Amino acid sequence: MTALARHAGRQCSVMLNSLHSTIYFSPDFDKALADHGFDDPMACYVAGRAAALGPVGPGPVSAAFYSFSHAMLASHLPRIWTLADPGRVQELRRAAADAILRRCLGAEVVGAPEMAEAAELALRAAEAGLRPGRALYAAHADLPVPDEPHLALWHAATLLREHRGDGHLALLAEAELYGLDALVLDCSREGGLTKDMVMLKRGWTEDDWAAAQARLRDRDLLDEDGRLTEEGAQFRDDLEEETDRLDLAPYEHLGPAGTARLTDLATRFTGAAAAGGAFPPPLLAMFAAGSDG
Repeated sequence: MTALARHAGRQCSVMLNSLHSTIYFSPDFDKALADHGFDDPMACYVAGRAAALGPVGPGPVSAAFYSFSHAMLASHLPRIWTLADPGRVQELRRAAADAILRRCLGAEVVGAPEMAEAAELALRAAEAGLRPGRALYAAHADLPVPDEPHLALWHAATLLREHRGDGHLALLAEAELYGLDALVLDCSREGGLTKDMVMLKRGWTEDDWAAAQARLRDRDLLDEDGRLTEEGAQFRDDLEEETDRLDLAPYEHLGPAGTARLTDLATRFTGAAAAGGAFPPPLLAMFAAGSDG
C-alpha cells in the first residue's frame, strides 16, 4: 500500500518528461551533430537516445525503442557510430541540453536555489529506480551525474522518463500490443500523440498505419471511424494505471512531500521553458493532457 496520492507519481513524471523533452524541439543538438556528418533529424534522435547503450546495431535499439520502425532504425544503425562515437554523442547532447535550458529558462531560473533543490529531489527519486528489464533506464543510470544543477535535473528527468517508459513497454508487450499498434491506440485518445508526429518521426508508412488500425478493430479497441471504443478506452486506462504501479519505486522513495515539491518545481520550470519557446504548440496541449509521449 503506497502513501502517495493517486497519480502523484504520474503527475511528477509528466512534468519531468516535459522538461527532458526540450532536447527534441530545439535545433542545438541537430546542429552539433551536423558538424559530424549527420544529415537526417531522425539519425540525430536515434543517436542521442541510444548512445547510452553503446555502439549497438538496430536490434537492441528496436527492442528498447519499441514503437519505431526497425527498417528506419536499420537505415541509421550502426552507421551513425562511424560519424560520432557514443561518448561524443553524449557530450554533445549534454551541451545541447545546457544551451536549451539556459536560453529558455534564463540565467535567473537556472541559477536559482530552487533549481538545485529540484535536482537533489529528482536525483533522490531516480536512485531508487529498478534496473532489471529496463534497458534504457539502466544504461542512462550508468552515466555520470553533471555538476551543474540544471543539467543534474535534466539528467534525473531523463532517468525517470526512461524508467516509466521501460515499464510501460513491458506492459504493452504483455498485452500483445506491439510497435505501431500501441501508437495508433494512443493517437486515438484525446490528448494523445498525433498521427503526423508518429508518421514523421518513427518511420512507418500509411499501409503500416492502416494495418495497425485493422488489428485494433479486430480486438474491438477501435471503431470503424478510428476512435477508441469503450473497451479500448478502458484498456488504455488500465495500461496507464499498471504503468503507475510499476513506476512507484522512485516516488515512494522520495515520499509524498518530496514528490509534491518536485512536481511543483518541475511544473514551474516546464512552464518557464514553454514561455521561452521550448515546445511547439501541439506539444503544449499533449503535456497538459498527461501523455507519456
